[in-house]
Amino acid sequence: MKYNEISHFSHPQHKLRYEYLEFPFKCDGCKEVGIGSRYKCTACDYDLHMHCAIPSPSITHPFYKKCSFQFLSRPPGNVLRYCNACEKEISGFIYHCRSCGFDLHPCCAKLPMVLDDGDVKLYLYRKVSASCHRCGRKGRSWSYRSTCKKYNLHVACVKEMLVDSWHEIYFGSGDNYNNNYNNTTNYRKLENMIPSLKGTLQAHHRKSKGKAKKCCEVAGSALQFIISAVLGDPTTLIAGVVGSLISK
Repeated sequence: MKYNEISHFSHPQHKLRYEYLEFPFKCDGCKEVGIGSRYKCTACDYDLHMHCAIPSPSITHPFYKKCSFQFLSRPPGNVLRYCNACEKEISGFIYHCRSCGFDLHPCCAKLPMVLDDGDVKLYLYRKVSASCHRCGRKGRSWSYRSTCKKYNLHVACVKEMLVDSWHEIYFGSGDNYNNNYNNTTNYRKLENMIPSLKGTLQAHHRKSKGKAKKCCEVAGSALQFIISAVLGDPTTLIAGVVGSLISK
């Protein structure tokens, strides 16, 4: 459910307004990168993912049928906690199962089980036996896999690519970027730094034949939906924006 304006416990001094911007941001709730839809306090430059702004008090997940995840404003206890979906450290908002000790970032907890761009469907799996097309490893984090089961990409690898390429944008640019993210210069900077998977896909295509090759080519075109989902906004519109950038 979307509201034009909300009050939020993490930022009680001002109300947050819904905005849609085709620029990356760092969520002040979960501390992860996002793009597209958000709730924002312009006066304080405070941003929240949709999933962080309007969280569910508790959730269940198909991968953990016996678990009940509770939404918490910070990780419990005094030890580092890592997301079971992406293997990355959790520094802010969290979904935590007290009985099992499993943890999920809010956006990871809400990753779509199926991504469909009209040409191919990509399914979310807890574990796959095939290697990831970026890191070459099996297992590891959750993965999106194509219908033909020849194309696999770890959620963790997508996050690593984004963080590696966007670190300067949402950490290194400081107040100058935060105050001027709408200008052309920063947009061009984003275009130049967005990660490209062309090399990864082409390397795999050389090893693939026939139907498998075609399936991987189509899955490559759907990669933008995986990136969009990981960023917390798995919509057709934002996938088109990401797709136009990774094609450059």
